Amino acid sequence: MTLRLHWFLPTTGDGRDIVGAFIGSHGRSAASATRQPTLGYLTQVATAAEQLGFDSVLTPTGTWCEDPWIATAALIGATERLRFIVAVRPSAMTPTAVAQFGATFQRMSGGRLLLNVVTGGDREDLHRFGDWLEHDARYARTDEFLTVLRGAWSGTPFDFDGVHYRVAGATVAEAPDPVPAIYFGGASPAAARVSGRQADVHLIWAEPTAGTIQQLDVVRAEAAAQGRRVEFGLRVHVISRDTSEQAWAEANRMLSGVDPAAVQAARERFAGHDSVGQQRMSGLHATKAGLATDDAHRLEVAPNLWAGFGLLRPRAGTALVGSHEEVAARLAEYHALGIRHVIASGQPHLEEAYSFSEGVVPQLRRLGLIADSLLGIDR
Repeated sequence: MTLRLHWFLPTTGDGRDIVGAFIGSHGRSAASATRQPTLGYLTQVATAAEQLGFDSVLTPTGTWCEDPWIATAALIGATERLRFIVAVRPSAMTPTAVAQFGATFQRMSGGRLLLNVVTGGDREDLHRFGDWLEHDARYARTDEFLTVLRGAWSGTPFDFDGVHYRVAGATVAEAPDPVPAIYFGGASPAAARVSGRQADVHLIWAEPTAGTIQQLDVVRAEAAAQGRRVEFGLRVHVISRDTSEQAWAEANRMLSGVDPAAVQAARERFAGHDSVGQQRMSGLHATKAGLATDDAHRLEVAPNLWAGFGLLRPRAGTALVGSHEEVAARLAEYHALGIRHVIASGQPHLEEAYSFSEGVVPQLRRLGLIADSLLGIDR
């Protein structure tokens, strides 16, 4: 099975440094973004992604970005084929409401909706939405959320009486066609159980090989216990250039603008997250204090895998750094482990979409990892 390539929609705004315009709990606001997340700029990124052949764009969710439903719906008319992975949090909407949103989006877009269901691990942001559940309870709620969501999309009124949701006759005016695929992530045992039961694609953040194998094996076992198969996707930043030296020079340029005090503040902030995935990302550079302005190679945690983004950014904190050939080779290695989807991003997202498409994609095609056309999805 070939790789499916996806890009990222920067609804926080965009920029050329490690943070870009990423808005965390104590980070920037949209007003300070180098490039505002205006409809005009997001349209540029989306139409570029479509023209370059990416299957879809992922949009984040949280108080630090624009609303993903509104932002992506506004782009339907500007695109023809591009699909939208809309992130939703069970703490922010009821499953029947999401079912209605999703069914309408499918009809309005001609079937171009995918869903990324995000349980969440940043307590501060969760509390803003009135979510005070502890880690495993949040995943149990997500499991129920997805059960009700799929039931509402089934075409038959659905009843459910659980710990977190009680619905009678949950349904939508017209079942979506196709039913949106569910992308889901998480590195904890609780997350693996939900993916095994509910996900179509389980997303992981890029780690060295051993950590990747461990995560995939756990989810595979959970899915097998349910008589299911789950595909796997990789979320990763990319710094790809004609030569390895040029790519690492760009990583060094990014590091040169980082304040060591900001790195320490970010570490303290991330320590308050109960996300196992965030703990794993933070652990990749936990022993590398004071390296914010040092040689970027000192944050290379595996061949061409750089933990520099995680110094300041929550969630996905690693990047593939190297020549186009090297980046393609690393993606080939992830593919050999079982990765079938790659959701890539770069700073800034408009220019880096072209760099990735013009540099890495031909190498992936040469390796036989993508078809001549990137359109469509394996089902």
